Amino acid sequence: METKTKLNLEDGNPLDNIGHYQRLVGKLIYLTVTRPNITYAVSVVSQFMHAPRTSHLDAINRILRYLKGTPGQGIWMKNNNTYDIIGFSDADWVGSCDRKSTSGFCTFVGGNLVTWKSKKQTVTARYSAKAEYRAMASTASELIWIKQVLKDLGIKIKKSNKNVL
Repeated sequence: METKTKLNLEDGNPLDNIGHYQRLVGKLIYLTVTRPNITYAVSVVSQFMHAPRTSHLDAINRILRYLKGTPGQGIWMKNNNTYDIIGFSDADWVGSCDRKSTSGFCTFVGGNLVTWKSKKQTVTARYSAKAEYRAMASTASELIWIKQVLKDLGIKIKKSNKNVL
């Protein structure tokens, strides 16, 4: 999506077939699972699902042209014959103008990226260690959830003595 593009509810003519627009946005939302690089653009066009206009459809068409031109990009999953669960976390202590830290994590199952998150923390951390601790706690919570999902699916996780830094 172009950085100068600002979509609003006034530009363009109202669409005759709102359902078509909504289905396209829904399919794009589904596609963001393996193509996180389009997440921002899809989140912008999804804000106009109640009253789409031609300018919004033009933005969707631009996303579709981008996808057509970049077929080899995205997250690929492959069978590595392992179910090792690994998580990485990081925090940016007081990196924004409102003095809030940003923390993020990504988790892998069998070497495949399965979840990720980046979010501004709701409280101001006084120390960088506190911001890092919050990021690690969030990551640990996600890893426990993934382990429980795999257990519910009947997948046994072997206990490992690996320490990954």
